[in-house]
Amino acid sequence: MDHQIPCSLKQSVMFSHKVAQLSKALWKSVEKDWQTWIKPFDLNINEHHILWIAYHLDGASISDIAKFGVMHVSTAFNFSKKLEERGLLVFSKKENDKRNTYVCLTKEGQELFLQTLEAYEPTTYGVYEGALPIRNLYGKFPEFSELISIVRHIYGPDFVEMFEETLHKFDEEFTEQEGKLVKKK
Repeated sequence: MDHQIPCSLKQSVMFSHKVAQLSKALWKSVEKDWQTWIKPFDLNINEHHILWIAYHLDGASISDIAKFGVMHVSTAFNFSKKLEERGLLVFSKKENDKRNTYVCLTKEGQELFLQTLEAYEPTTYGVYEGALPIRNLYGKFPEFSELISIVRHIYGPDFVEMFEETLHKFDEEFTEQEGKLVKKK
């Protein structure tokens, strides 16, 4: 049984405002840096995020992309359509699931995604730079366990499991060579 400690209206407003303000400030920095990172590849954030999800799920449904990309289904579909028009992914239906539309990266889509990773420059990412003092002090980056718990309660355990799975897959599949990310052979 879930016992909740009563919370005052004032505490609720203060907590909600703190989360909103900090999230907005972080997102503004992440958004600017992400756009700068992928601009040379003629991608926007939604398109890059779709490539990332399709790469890690290796055959993601539009619903999966919407859920894990935290975007509306129509946004996921429309930006996937633009990527299809560029020859970066293909749409398909599964024999046993005609209701859902799936996307898979093409060879060109996979290559472009990998090129974006190789082009990543940590020193141009404000949130990374902002976290370095914590890493230098404690020897590691923040773990975000409390934030992950909040997200788990909002979006469900599947969302967090997918998030953790993609991080694990990324860790397993990529290595660093001469200051660049490279897919392991």
